[in-house]
Amino acid sequence: MKIKLLLLLIFHGITTTVTAQDPVFTQYFLVPQTLNPGFTGLLEDWHVGLIHRTQWPNLDRQIDTDYVFANTYAGINSGIGVTLISNREKFTNYSLTQINGVYAHKVELSDDWYFRPGIEVGYGRKDFNFGGLVLEDQINGNTGVINSQSVDPTFRNRSINYLDISAGMLFHTEDVWIGASLKHLNKPNISFTGENNLPLEMFLSVHGGWEFDIYGYRSTFLPEGSRMLMTFNYMRQGEFNRLDAGTAMIFRDWTIGTTVVTNPEGKSDNSHFVTSVNPFVSFQMKHFIFGFSYDVNTSKLGQTRGVFEIGLTYQVNLDLKCWGCPNYR
Repeated sequence: MKIKLLLLLIFHGITTTVTAQDPVFTQYFLVPQTLNPGFTGLLEDWHVGLIHRTQWPNLDRQIDTDYVFANTYAGINSGIGVTLISNREKFTNYSLTQINGVYAHKVELSDDWYFRPGIEVGYGRKDFNFGGLVLEDQINGNTGVINSQSVDPTFRNRSINYLDISAGMLFHTEDVWIGASLKHLNKPNISFTGENNLPLEMFLSVHGGWEFDIYGYRSTFLPEGSRMLMTFNYMRQGEFNRLDAGTAMIFRDWTIGTTVVTNPEGKSDNSHFVTSVNPFVSFQMKHFIFGFSYDVNTSKLGQTRGVFEIGLTYQVNLDLKCWGCPNYR
């Protein structure tokens, strides 16, 4: 019974912290497709990239996430693309793999403003692997022999497959952008037992940014073409919420800045308002953009060694040189 109770607690923890929450990237400005399908094809040329994230490497619950994307302009004011996400948890051997097809359409609202609605349809698979655990009904109390099979319905299915639908919209000029997306519109069932229905909570994101010129503004020490970016990303999924706010200095080939992660609606008296401070840097070398970030934990989780992210993108069109477009160099 102790083993069964432990497993139920583990499953409850996984359900509320992993399967109920989507991966969130610190460098969303480098790979905005993680936020909103409306960004697909925005550069109107081939744009590909990947980002790797390692979270809490000092804890047993280390999580590794990889996100890969490729998109391009398809003509008739349309962008098409494909994305792949892989999420793996060390302690339970939980894994998520999902591939999505994405489409976005550009609508010219005025000489400066554009509207881009987008839709994303994907096929996902979630897996658990508790092969190293022994359940109570596998043990023969008389002989001590351990059977290889269990009749426990909780572990009858170790993987599930599901269809996932998301949508988003983006408004932007050359210097300003604001958008919103809603993932898991169809609330796919992610229960590992066929008798139950556990809908995946919808994930809301509201995000925006403003880039402006700071060269020569009350200063002469900045290099020509220097600009500043202000950005935010508010997210909500079920009872969880998060607000990221950041700023960056953009130079010719370098970008350096930081974001602050906050918990604006704390669920208890012990909740932290600021949960991490995340410095980042990116460097552009011809068509390639390299990015690195490190999340410094400010909560009471302990010695987690924070969160590391490494990103790499490739863009064909180098004429787009602004974050507000957005190019995210």
